[in-house]
Amino acid sequence: MIKKIVLCLLVLSCIGSTAQEKTRFRKIDSLLTYLNSNNKFMGQLSIREGDNVVFSKAYGLPQSQSKPDGYTKYKIGSVTKTFTAVMIVQLVEEKRLKLEDKLSKFYPQIPNADKITINDLLRHRSGILDYVNADSTVNMMAKVSKKEMIAKIAAYPSVFEPNSKAEYSNSNYYLLGCIIEDLTKVSYATNLKNRITNRLKLKNTYMVDKVDVNRNESYSYIYDGSKWNLFPEWDMSLPFAAGGITSNANDLTAFMRGLFNGKLLKQSSSLEEMTKLNQSYGIGLVTFPFGERKFYGHTGGIEGYKSVVGYYPTEKLGISLIVNGDNFNRNDIMIGILSIYYKMPFPFPNLTSLKVDENILKNYVGVYASKDLPLKITVKIEKGELIAQATGQSAFPLNAISDTEFTFDSAGLNMIFGEKTLLLKQGGMEFKFVKE
Repeated sequence: MIKKIVLCLLVLSCIGSTAQEKTRFRKIDSLLTYLNSNNKFMGQLSIREGDNVVFSKAYGLPQSQSKPDGYTKYKIGSVTKTFTAVMIVQLVEEKRLKLEDKLSKFYPQIPNADKITINDLLRHRSGILDYVNADSTVNMMAKVSKKEMIAKIAAYPSVFEPNSKAEYSNSNYYLLGCIIEDLTKVSYATNLKNRITNRLKLKNTYMVDKVDVNRNESYSYIYDGSKWNLFPEWDMSLPFAAGGITSNANDLTAFMRGLFNGKLLKQSSSLEEMTKLNQSYGIGLVTFPFGERKFYGHTGGIEGYKSVVGYYPTEKLGISLIVNGDNFNRNDIMIGILSIYYKMPFPFPNLTSLKVDENILKNYVGVYASKDLPLKITVKIEKGELIAQATGQSAFPLNAISDTEFTFDSAGLNMIFGEKTLLLKQGGMEFKFVKE
């Protein structure tokens, strides 16, 4: 009789635990559905515990008849760098390359090539200018050959002395992709297939140029305040090994699982080297803290896509969020997902926009300048709503949370208007602007 009672208690405990798991994932789904239905989010989420995917769902255009699924693919931007880094480390294990090798062995025309090591490139310590974010002459819509791109990178003056500090640069990983091709005599795409996707049986990860909906690939979108619009596509010859991979959330969590359980690297010391941080950068990896937990992974942003993948080795937990409709802060979405997963309190954000009298809004219209930032912010009214635009950037809608305070959630930005002043808050910093 005692054994039967114990057994019953165990069964009831398992039933209760299963119910809690389902409740937890239903709440995560409810959060993403809530954001999606309010035009704040489109994208895909995967949560993997060990080798098992425990949550996988995609969210598309609200009210659209065409729905994405767990197999839909998206451009992942700089998460590509982790794939590139793994292939470089594989070549080191094969003794075809050393982390201490100088860049001059491959591209002596690059400034300071005789000082820059492969390790410096991997950890963003080269001093090479970032061709994506720091060169205004680069046209992301135009096709460019590797010869032309290397010549452009070689023409940049060094930003700092190699290995003196860390500064993120896509140029580092473009060059690493070229080195992979130089050493193997086959394309980056073929290396990706042979070295990673075939080994892990990843069916949805590859290099592409243009989106093809017939391959279940999704475009990215931008919200203009009233509707979603297609984001213009870049020519993928430019992102290349720094940001050119298309994948999905399930494949990304499987990739991180494969990296940390020894399916991609032969030596444990190789993974130890990759996870060793120097001024926040490992080899193709960064860390994301959540409470006392430390996830290893990478983020990405390209066109209107934003992506993140993280892996927490202690719990063998992998999580990946890919956004292809960006109208809310991605980090806040991830905090919400992890808070719910770990059964922490998380109130859903209030997405209701306060209606401010247009006569009040007219007081805020104008051009604002700051002595702390080399840009101006133009504020205007369109269809009864405030629109802001910074110098050289796209206009964005402002969501009112009071008569004087407005937000732009996808950038984590707050604007507080005063008497001919504007206080901009973002990323823990504050900047005061004055109306001209």
